[in-house]
Amino acid sequence: MKHVLVLGGGFAGLEAAIFLRKENYRVTLVSERDYFYIYPTSIWVPVHKADFGDVTIDMNELSRVHGFKFVKDRVEAIRAKENRVELEHQVIDDYDELVVAIGASKVKHEGIEHTLSICGEPRQALLMRQKLDALVERGGGKIAMGFGGNPKDSTGVRGGPAFEMLFNVHHMLKKKGIRQNFELTFFAPMETPGARLGPQALKMMDVFFSKLDIAKHFGKKIKRFEEDGIVFEDESKLESDFTMFIPANAGHPVFQNSDLPLTEAGFVKIDNYCRAEGFDNVWAVGDSAAIEGPDWRAKQGHIAEVMARNTAHNIKVKESGEGEMQGYLDHLNILCVMDSGDGAAFVYRDDHRGLMIPMPLVGHWLKKGWGWYCKNSKLEKIPRIPGL
Repeated sequence: MKHVLVLGGGFAGLEAAIFLRKENYRVTLVSERDYFYIYPTSIWVPVHKADFGDVTIDMNELSRVHGFKFVKDRVEAIRAKENRVELEHQVIDDYDELVVAIGASKVKHEGIEHTLSICGEPRQALLMRQKLDALVERGGGKIAMGFGGNPKDSTGVRGGPAFEMLFNVHHMLKKKGIRQNFELTFFAPMETPGARLGPQALKMMDVFFSKLDIAKHFGKKIKRFEEDGIVFEDESKLESDFTMFIPANAGHPVFQNSDLPLTEAGFVKIDNYCRAEGFDNVWAVGDSAAIEGPDWRAKQGHIAEVMARNTAHNIKVKESGEGEMQGYLDHLNILCVMDSGDGAAFVYRDDHRGLMIPMPLVGHWLKKGWGWYCKNSKLEKIPRIPGL
């Protein structure tokens, strides 16, 4: 039985391991975390709508359910030409196929240690809870939340969770009856953050900001973060008692210690079938990969899972010589349910249209339901909906 090594335990890596097992490969999954983290629903941890355990799945249990081998370790170097991956505590060199899904790093900003991110290391969500609790106990303050971009690659922007996080904080403060004691500001260096969602979505976001009394600070590049705020390129300063900031993705630092083909931004170059350029047995999926496509394209969890499923299929096609390989480009779209704590908006974008449809109340429970489905379907406690 051929051996496939999967590096990474996020949406892309776990999906690849699950579907490679369905193709009857021997699979080893390496991740430095012993749990799978459900980032889309982690927005509720800081506002006490979910506990940390609610948004995690034990990786050992996933390993038992799906039959792959789990190795908890950190990837140090990838020597693809030598069929060799160096981990912190061991070396793996007996694989036939390699799937790279270790995610990405973040664009570096001066003073980033003064911020926390809902898309960063998972336990930052608990630190955000502590920061917000302290401000609530104090009775008021200034909160700034935003996201940044990568001029070398526009696909790694994580704007949606920043919007969701701020809307959920607004809802929490409103329920406590102290919203009027807080200044909430959304900031981003681009002139029109969220433009990739389409003109309708942009107009509706403006309506949301106005309705919720959230200030906007757009169009100025970030120079540095300080303990009490954000300094911009013109030396103006946005004061903040707590700053939540989601940096854009950049290539994972492990890739600099590898012989993989990389873009200027440091992502792995792949073809439409997720195969790394110049290699026959190396594949890259999710945030690790450089994706092509229209200007509005973005890396999201469902796209990462499409790439992972395709890769499992394509490895089988390559080995058997039967069937046709499947590409990811035909599946590119933006799809999310943007939660606000008491409702949500359904967001969709493809080459033909961009939609944002308000879903008061029911939208929040729709996203809650997706979180329940995600956890239980991955553990095979309920049937999986095809394509989800």
